[in-house]
Amino acid sequence: MKITIVCVGKIKEKFYRDAVEEYKKRLGRYCKMQIVEVADEKTPDKASEALENQIKEKEGNRILSHISDSDYVIALAINGKERDSVELAEHIRSLGLHGKSSLTFVIGGSLGLSEEVLKRADEKLSFSKMTFPHQLMRVILAEQIYRSYRIIHGEPYHK
Repeated sequence: MKITIVCVGKIKEKFYRDAVEEYKKRLGRYCKMQIVEVADEKTPDKASEALENQIKEKEGNRILSHISDSDYVIALAINGKERDSVELAEHIRSLGLHGKSSLTFVIGGSLGLSEEVLKRADEKLSFSKMTFPHQLMRVILAEQIYRSYRIIHGEPYHK
């Protein structure tokens, strides 16, 4: 399976980059994983709702340009479905068994995802009701994908 993480912005902190690269390397034996970064828009302090929507739309258009019609898209969103690690693993396994060969996870910027991206998504996934920095979310997502493949292959993982 090919897994793509499309995310807004770049990771500035080396320790986050190193962590994501480590999980990407570990995942190499299970799947092909790539990370696509799209440019983020600067949001002025006290931006109006209309301006925030314009910013999300611009970022959303950049995200959508990296998603093909055949991709199964999972958008990370606070109001998405929550799954534990075993459920996520089973879901990824099931998608593969049902012919989904290209899985794309989407992580939005500081304002979240545009309506267009959420409409394109096949599902929404929530890791928590809490808000996390998008740089940290990349690490958490990469680790959970790696953990999923360990579970799928019956290999040990920390519970």
